Amino acid sequence: MAKDLENEARDRALARIRAARAQRQVDVDGWLQDILAGDRTALARAISLIESAKPEDRPTAEALIQKASAQSGKALRYGITGVPGAGKSTWIEAAGLDLISRGHKVAVLAVDPSSQRTGGSLLGDKTRMSDLAQHQNAFVRPSPSGRTLGGVAEATAEVALLCEAAGFDRILIETVGVGQSETDVRRMTDVFVLLLIPGGGDGIQGIKRGILEWADAVWVNKADGGPERLAAAESALAVYKGALSLLSAPADGAPPLFGTGSALDSGQVHTLMDQLEDRLAAAQQSGQLHERRARQWRDSTEALLAAEALRQVRSNPKFPAAWQQLQAEGHHAQILPYDAVRRLLDGLN
Repeated sequence: MAKDLENEARDRALARIRAARAQRQVDVDGWLQDILAGDRTALARAISLIESAKPEDRPTAEALIQKASAQSGKALRYGITGVPGAGKSTWIEAAGLDLISRGHKVAVLAVDPSSQRTGGSLLGDKTRMSDLAQHQNAFVRPSPSGRTLGGVAEATAEVALLCEAAGFDRILIETVGVGQSETDVRRMTDVFVLLLIPGGGDGIQGIKRGILEWADAVWVNKADGGPERLAAAESALAVYKGALSLLSAPADGAPPLFGTGSALDSGQVHTLMDQLEDRLAAAQQSGQLHERRARQWRDSTEALLAAEALRQVRSNPKFPAAWQQLQAEGHHAQILPYDAVRRLLDGLN
């Protein structure tokens, strides 16, 4: 009797799971249709789902992303980074409005590693980009890192994919600072813009080498306010040109663009956007853009493979005890890291 009741309870539980899965499938299909129709509320809800740290949200998020991927792939992606105070938000608003004037629909994603703690540091981007945020052909969304299972690279790439499915054909991804998130964003964008400020040449050692090496355009912003300011901007740009000349040639085969100007001058921003759009068009025709995205896909897959392998190791029932024992042994004997890892993995088999 007890066994029959147990089986009946199990069957009811399985039926509820199947029903929930079927309901999610219906919800995902309808949700995607709303996104494709340009429903901003549906898009914002979908992005919140992707950024959720709740494991139970992940199956629905993955189902939505998988279906949306068939409607994406036509957009071009800009990555924008720079030293603190470089005027990234001002430049992005000017660039976004310029792209809209060319007939494009623009989505702006701002990645901020600090948002995991503060939650509010990013929200000012909408006020700093008030004109762009209110435009009917623009969508501005903070994209916090560290709140998804895959970290900044996976989350931001998925959000960009949803924006593409929603009809935005230019995605601008802003990062804050010059650290790991910039490396990740560079690996998911088609052109990477580094913004600097006059007088920053002496601080070149504070910028990660990879960011300089990967920059498709280096622009010294805030080059206004008089001859002295312009001279300082030209001097800073010369320093960065010299630094880049010592690095290896870009993998994409095109030397970086250099320039100075002010994000407050729409004409100067328009000139730079002309150059960047021309470069993207040429890369599409030559096949370089396809090659770049192929490398990005490989790098992203390797990163996700490493993350999934680590997750599976940590989820092994034997891991907690094996890890604790290894740490205890490490206090009493000098064990090289690779020996420790090998012993740990051997113990999990």
